[in-house]
Amino acid sequence: LALYFHSGEREEKCIIEDVPSDTLVIGNYKVQRWDMHKQEFLESAPGLGMFVTVTTPSAEVLLSKLYGPQGTFSFTSYLPGEHIICLQSNSTRLVAFAGSKLRVHLDIRVGEHFFDESAVQAKDKVNEVNLRLEHIIEQINHVSKEQNYEREREEKFRKTSEETNSNILWWAIVQTLILISVGIWQIKSLRDFFISKKIV
Repeated sequence: LALYFHSGEREEKCIIEDVPSDTLVIGNYKVQRWDMHKQEFLESAPGLGMFVTVTTPSAEVLLSKLYGPQGTFSFTSYLPGEHIICLQSNSTRLVAFAGSKLRVHLDIRVGEHFFDESAVQAKDKVNEVNLRLEHIIEQINHVSKEQNYEREREEKFRKTSEETNSNILWWAIVQTLILISVGIWQIKSLRDFFISKKIV
């Protein structure tokens, strides 16, 4: 997931990332500051920090840390589900004076261990093959974990659908029985009424 968004000074922005359990999530971000004189975003925003907060599906804070204007954060999920990742600037007086409009570039990678090309080049060919194989095995494990997580979600959704359908069926049966009972009672009441009036 790679995106950018605009934010005000000290304004908190959050995204939701659906993550399986025991999965590494790595986030890279860079903050740019709006320059009033040049009428453009500057490449860097010195003196600016970003609070990064990650909340689990059970509303537990998994990560809460202050980083600089550019940085990398990471966490490992222990629960499957929607994790809320929030970023908020801690603008200084200098930044606030220059203007409060910020642009945040955010790149989030789920379940990916970054492949260090420089480490590979420093090793001989056998180690290079080993490192590449380990990287591929990690990716396969992540894909397998994602598939299991999606399978669990699909099974939960199917159970909910079946329970809903079952409830609708029983409610329809109960309504039918009530209508039949009311109809029989009305026929019997009318028949008794006509008999008492000696019409029939």
